[in-house]
Amino acid sequence: MADCLTLFTSIGLSEQKAKETLKNDALSSVLKDAITQVHQTHGASGVDKSMGVLLYNMASRLKDTKRVAFLADSIAQRKLCTELQLTAALDFVKSHPQDPINQKAFEEACGVGVVITPEQVEDAVESVIKKHKEQLLKERYHFNMGVLMGEARSALKWADGKVIKNEVDMQVLHLLGPKTEADLEKKSKPQKSKVAENDVKVKREEEVAVNGEVSTGEVKSLMEQLRGEALKFHKAGENFKTEGYVVTPNTMALLKKHLEITGGQIRTRFPPEPNGILHIGHAKAINFNFGYAKANSGICFLRYDDTNPEKEEEKYFTAIKDMVEWLGYTPYAVTHASDNFQQLYNLAVDLIRRGHAYVCHQKGEELKGHNAPPSPWRDRPIEESLVLFERMRKGLFAEGEATLRMKMVMEDGKMDPVAYRIKYTAHHRTGDEWCIYPTYDYTHCLCDSIENITHSLCTKEFQARRSSYYWLCNALDVYCPVQWEYGRLNLTYTVVSKRKIIKLVETGVVRDWDDPRLFTLTALRRRGFPPEAINNFCARVGVTVSQTTTEPHLLESCVRDVLNDTAPRVMAVLEPLKVTITNLPESSQSDVRVPDFPANEAKGSHTVPFTRTIFIEQSDFREVLEKGYKRLTPEQPVGLRHAGFVISVQKVLKDAQGKVLELEVSCCSSDAAEKPKAFIHWVSRPLVCEVRLYERLFQHKHPEDPSEVPNGFLSDINPNSLHVISSALVDTSVKGAKVFDKFQFERVGYFSLDPDSTADKLVFNRTVTLKEDPGKI
Repeated sequence: MADCLTLFTSIGLSEQKAKETLKNDALSSVLKDAITQVHQTHGASGVDKSMGVLLYNMASRLKDTKRVAFLADSIAQRKLCTELQLTAALDFVKSHPQDPINQKAFEEACGVGVVITPEQVEDAVESVIKKHKEQLLKERYHFNMGVLMGEARSALKWADGKVIKNEVDMQVLHLLGPKTEADLEKKSKPQKSKVAENDVKVKREEEVAVNGEVSTGEVKSLMEQLRGEALKFHKAGENFKTEGYVVTPNTMALLKKHLEITGGQIRTRFPPEPNGILHIGHAKAINFNFGYAKANSGICFLRYDDTNPEKEEEKYFTAIKDMVEWLGYTPYAVTHASDNFQQLYNLAVDLIRRGHAYVCHQKGEELKGHNAPPSPWRDRPIEESLVLFERMRKGLFAEGEATLRMKMVMEDGKMDPVAYRIKYTAHHRTGDEWCIYPTYDYTHCLCDSIENITHSLCTKEFQARRSSYYWLCNALDVYCPVQWEYGRLNLTYTVVSKRKIIKLVETGVVRDWDDPRLFTLTALRRRGFPPEAINNFCARVGVTVSQTTTEPHLLESCVRDVLNDTAPRVMAVLEPLKVTITNLPESSQSDVRVPDFPANEAKGSHTVPFTRTIFIEQSDFREVLEKGYKRLTPEQPVGLRHAGFVISVQKVLKDAQGKVLELEVSCCSSDAAEKPKAFIHWVSRPLVCEVRLYERLFQHKHPEDPSEVPNGFLSDINPNSLHVISSALVDTSVKGAKVFDKFQFERVGYFSLDPDSTADKLVFNRTVTLKEDPGKI
């Protein structure tokens, strides 16, 4: 330790900096090797401070440690003398991971031997100042001198920055003369126009179109977030430039072949297991995988990870594809892991032959957890494992009697993950052809390789499997894609795990996977959430690496934004109160025009009948006028929306218990009457329909958290999560509506037509209320 401390201080590091460096074993090791290399050229006392700074910066930034000696030698020989040259050198070795390094190309890329004369600096600065002379004379010393510096440095890449700055300062002084008092005054900033606080509150973001193509002022669209350099992802074929990527002697040849196949096009995949329905978290994965490909002119595969025949059903395959397309994406191709079963088997045989896999007879219970005992069969002969694996393939072992395991340690410490296990279950596509099936850890990276995926995008929990992903591709000497991780999207007040949703269905809490109280994508569609709103929600949450837990009302807000512009207005009464207009004839009927979108009547309208008998909401009438109540009372008239009439109560009819059954009113034209305090909606000769009102399914934010819900999520069910109104009334304009058509019931909320609807009776689900209520969903 003391020797290293002396060594590090000998190159100009302060004692404190040297001690901090010693705390980092990896950095200390690289720096020690670099200094030793330089000592071979200059001796122990031949390292000056400028060289020491370069050595330290090189050691702290270098990823590929096999290049330490090469770069240290370049510094020792004074080929690399500046920070600029070092940065170019680090970029060069990162881009050229294989030996031997082309010395000529390296020196050219790093400006080795390039001499910038004072005359060149003078000419370059003079040229830049001439370009900006007019603006300089106008703004004088308030001009941004950084522009001059930047352009001069661009013209002379290897010039010393200090020399350029001195020349800029001198020539600017020569042009403008010394600073005056006016030059020394701070430049006044233009005042921003103040916006009224209320205007800010009501300002609504522009709608982001399907797939997030339209941007808003406050939120970058999904396409903007995913496009080009935004995510700092590698370019196709430059896999070796990413951190942690393992370069083998054959890597560059494999990447060259990969580029020949793909033409440098981005390739992603969305790889769900077909054993359940997609949920809101998958919406982010779909948008990320399909969106990244779309934003960068690439392609995305929909690949079913169908390696577990016990849990897979045809309905899940269909539902997954439907949801991807519902969100607005079209897969380049629909593939299955099972398409590659024979190739995966052949690769497993090759893995055994290479000494990287073996047949094991430990039981499943022994393999659970991270401290499983080492397999006594780990070192069995290769030929023996080949014979036993073939016997597994032929069905000569019982389930659980043998597995194929890979010789590797995963990042989480788990040793020798299983590659193949025995299952005597018919596969939905291959039937009884196979009785051994590959695991996720074995299949995933190899299917990515087979499909020449460029960016394998996974949620954060798969980060622990990244090293095993790279290990397996390299162990088999096949093309290795790059795995990138992003944060999961979680919502409060819900559960999304397949096991827990199945429990909710089995116990009768919800009807099925598409019950509108759930947050599966099929449930959200049934409830009436537009796909554009879900995509917009993903854009608002953002493409983040960190895990995100979001309140449902943010999703609701996105839904309102879309429906406000797309759902036509109709009138519906959920709790009807009969109203007879006594001063109209019995046979009276007229047609009232109702605009589909009152804010933009050019978008169309529909007509509804207006007769002597109408129905209003019970809550729109009170017998006793209370302070602040603006609707109908015996003393207070009210206007009827769109009808052009004001009604006044003449008589209140009640049953024996005193419940109000009917109102008798008189009406007059709104032009002739004093303007009422409020206008209410109404229906006449309506359709009887069923309306389902939904609240959140769980009472606590985190129903799976034992500290919040000690008795488990099933004990946290909200008993009022569904309220069914069997005899609501809606105007006749909705008669021809199709399933999932969406409407705004004026003054009530947004509603969508449910698949349970029949020709005799329509059923509507409330999608969201008109105004945001953070306590509800």
